[in-house]
Amino acid sequence: MNLFTLYLKEIKNKLIDKKNNFNLNNKSDLSQIIVENPPEKFDFDLSSNAAMIIAKNTNSNPREIAKKLSEILLNEVKDFSIIDIAGPGFLNIKLSNHAWVKTINSIYKNKKFGSTNQKKKYNIEFVSANPTGPMHVGHCRGAVFGDVLSNLLKFSGNKITKEFYINDYGNQIHNFTKSVYLRLREIKLKEKFPNDNNLYSGSYIIDIAKKIIKKNKNTNLSNTKKSYEIIKKLSLKYSLDLIKSDLKSLGVKHDYFFSETDLVKKKMVEKSIKFLKKHNHVEEGFLDPPKGDDSTEWKRRKRLIFKSTLFGDDSNRALTKDDLSWTYFANDIGYHSTKVSKKYDYLINVLGADHIGYVKRITAAVRALSGEKIKLICKVCQLVKFMKNGEQFKMSKRSGDFVSLQNLLGEVDKDSVRFMMLNRSNDVEIEFDFNKVLEKNKDNPVFYVQYCYARINSLFRLLKLNKNKEIKIDLKNIKINEYEYKLLRKIIEWPRIVEIASQKLEPHRIPFYLYELSTLFHSYWSKGNEDENFKFIKNNNIKSPVTFKIFQLITKVLENGMYILGVSLPKKM
Repeated sequence: MNLFTLYLKEIKNKLIDKKNNFNLNNKSDLSQIIVENPPEKFDFDLSSNAAMIIAKNTNSNPREIAKKLSEILLNEVKDFSIIDIAGPGFLNIKLSNHAWVKTINSIYKNKKFGSTNQKKKYNIEFVSANPTGPMHVGHCRGAVFGDVLSNLLKFSGNKITKEFYINDYGNQIHNFTKSVYLRLREIKLKEKFPNDNNLYSGSYIIDIAKKIIKKNKNTNLSNTKKSYEIIKKLSLKYSLDLIKSDLKSLGVKHDYFFSETDLVKKKMVEKSIKFLKKHNHVEEGFLDPPKGDDSTEWKRRKRLIFKSTLFGDDSNRALTKDDLSWTYFANDIGYHSTKVSKKYDYLINVLGADHIGYVKRITAAVRALSGEKIKLICKVCQLVKFMKNGEQFKMSKRSGDFVSLQNLLGEVDKDSVRFMMLNRSNDVEIEFDFNKVLEKNKDNPVFYVQYCYARINSLFRLLKLNKNKEIKIDLKNIKINEYEYKLLRKIIEWPRIVEIASQKLEPHRIPFYLYELSTLFHSYWSKGNEDENFKFIKNNNIKSPVTFKIFQLITKVLENGMYILGVSLPKKM
């Protein structure tokens, strides 16, 4: 139940019903009318710009329209108790006690309070780390963002497929397999592992080699060519097992893993390029030299080109290399054609900061492949600066000198990592300070939200109250203090926050909101310790049924919000 949407509809209906009073007609545009939260200084529950929009459309005085509209609303909408006209004609509205009781009871009965019924089909591809070793901390932000975005859209009523694209084809896989092969020879034949920058020298390569020896004792090491495919297959399996294990420890589980090797074997690239050719989106031709490249060595070579400028890209893109083999981009077109064929409503790719230049071309490819029917949205996660004791960690997977995800989770728990990775919008760099996330105070937002939930549960335990017990509120004796009004106003924001976060694909709005809600509760708790009038408990009983109901609603919102974030809510801390 979204009160803002509900009362927006109510106001529009009254305007349509009384259109002659405002010189409106059937074609009058009411789409710009909104209902939102008023600034806190006004001490009202809702605010609307309706009078100013009507005045603009009818060339009238907005305050006169506001006065006329407020009289109609007060007479005909029993949920509104007071309406004040502010500034140029804003309507600031206070809800009646009847409306608040109705709202509280409705929220209490709605287990998935805040959920909508969007019913769209999404494919969300995220992480897609190269399967050449375990996850490092640089993968964390995209992993958490993709997982929480999936939870958010699922909570909003959509069907979600979480997908991982395995880059198990090409030179990097050759070098990875060769690295494992040489470690196998080092272990079994006592050969020294070469000092080669193209090889992966991390200790996990030795671990993979040992697993292969343990389970495949007859592996042929006499000739790389003879043993290459079996070593490649086993190395990728154990490496992917590491990645899956790392993701699981972060609370992330994908629904589907797609192999690039399978893509090549099934000739999906050729099929997708053939489709684009058929629709005149591919041609043989010449590309212009890269912008800013004054090199005399650059040569014009005829190659297959995707006409991506037809679909909003800055330039057309090569599909073949100088040796006429497929480019990485061509393989990616083949991969996305498989997603397009599954008839999703939306495709979402969660990318790292180093892929920002890739967005326009792959977006253009999906538009061409789907005949403009399916939209690809790329969400780029900017870098995370990991700090500890005032120093920044450096990471490099190939050398083995990197901070693994397991290293990170050995120092801070999963809940802190997930919550803090959404501390800011995905398009802004963030700093993750190991020391700060271990603090137990207001500066550690995940602790502060969990502590809110634990405090409410401790109160219920102290009073031996079932937090799920339904208590009736007597309208005649209802009293709501200023702190409870603030909490109620924040609680009714929840569906709107979920809706906006879902529409804009901005899951960081969820932890922001939960922190604000928790802060209001902690302020109320502290006020009760200072002022007898604001204590929750009197004679070992909850002082007011309204207070109990508000606390019930807070726990419901926290449970739904932290479910979306994939963060636990301990009842004791």
